[in-house]
Order: sequence, then structure tokens, then C-alpha cells
Amino acid sequence: MTGTPMTGTPMTGTPAGALVLSPEVVAERLAQVKDRIARAQRGPGPVTVIAVTKGWGPAAVAAAVGAGIQDIGENYAQDLLSKYSTAPAGVRWHFLGELQRNKLSRLAPCVYLWHGLDSEGEVLALARRRPAAAVLVEVMVAPGERRHGAAPEKVPALVANAVHAGLDVRGLMAVGPADAPAEEVRRCFGEVARLGRSLGLPELSMGMTADFELAVAEGATMVRLGTALFGQRTGPDAAGPGAVTLR
Repeated sequence: MTGTPMTGTPMTGTPAGALVLSPEVVAERLAQVKDRIARAQRGPGPVTVIAVTKGWGPAAVAAAVGAGIQDIGENYAQDLLSKYSTAPAGVRWHFLGELQRNKLSRLAPCVYLWHGLDSEGEVLALARRRPAAAVLVEVMVAPGERRHGAAPEKVPALVANAVHAGLDVRGLMAVGPADAPAEEVRRCFGEVARLGRSLGLPELSMGMTADFELAVAEGATMVRLGTALFGQRTGPDAAGPGAVTLR
């Protein structure tokens, strides 16, 4: 991949260890991502790019929005709540992490789409706190890895239960197997896509920076990207609040 280097850029006058992001940098990377998506697609239809700001400060959200990205993903409840309070208007927040029931009440008004629903307990807990919430059911594609998700054979019943509980089930979500050959990653995504089609679900949240082209080739309608947009975090303060400086 050519163009803007995939690392943060230090800037004179910023705190030690800080990284600089600008809407222009993110926009350039987004254009490269969209080009790769277009080349990987086998059929028509939009693919939503979700900018994952895990480990970045609020300025990353501002840079992404400035680059034209509306959909922002977060893995941790506290980080989403913190960034929500300072985010530009119009952001659609995607919660990508495990549903922690003790934090659902605070998260519920903020989240546009929940990506990680994977158990009956989570279905009931979310339905109580956020009736009609839009959700994706997470599918476990690599048993044995330390990942959440429902086994594929249990997904149809979980989807049915979620619909019965009043949730708006939009589709499925999956994380590709780590350090696996491309053929295996693509096979896993293909399995999730077939399962989604069999259930009549339109959305497929599949693919991250390392494998989003494989996911798109199998029909992903959403990709969750951090490094591809923001670069590698470097410096001792990269994961802390304010570690990213908006230029």
C-alpha cells in the first residue's frame, strides 16, 4: 500500500510521545481503503467503513469525522462514554466489545449498533435496557481462540430469540482467525456470509485492517478499521487520553 505512511507523525510543540492526526491524513488513507474495497468487491452494494478508535484519544474521532467518516467503533464502555461527550455531532457509535451488563444502562442511549451479541443472557439484558436496539450477533469462526461469539449452529436460535425479545437484529459479526492463511480466513468469512443469507440478514460486519479485503470479497457490508486509518500507535502515551493531537 502506497501513500501516507501507516504511522503517527510527531509534530513540533506537541507533548512527548504524542501523535498527530489530521482529517487530511485520515482522508487520504480512507481513499486508499475505498479503492482496495472496490477492487475486492465481487458485487454491488456499499461497504460502511467503521473507524475504530480503540487506544486513541478523542482527537482521533474528530480527525475521522473531519475526513468524512460518520461511523465510529469502540471496544470499551468507558472509552466510548468519554469520547461520546466530546464527539462532533452526527457520529454513529458502534460498540464492538463484550456487553457488560453493569454498564448497559449508561451505554444504551449512546450506541447506534451493538456488534457483539452472543448469548441469551445478553439478549435479555439489552432488551430490558434498550428495547428495539439494533444489534449484530457475533459468530465464533475459530473455536479455541480467546474470542467471544456464538457457535454457528447456535446462531439461528439466538437470532430468533433476539427478535422475539424485541431487538432489531440487523445481521452478523465475526472476527477472522488470527495468523491463519488467507484461504482459511476467507473460508471463515464465507461461512458467516452464507449463514447470514440463510437467515435473511442484510448486514455483515467482517474484516479488520489485516483482512478486510478477504471479508469484502465474501460479502462484508461493514469493515472495522483502526490501523488502516490512523496508523500504528507509537510512543509511551499513545493509548492514553489526549495522546493524539489533532492538527
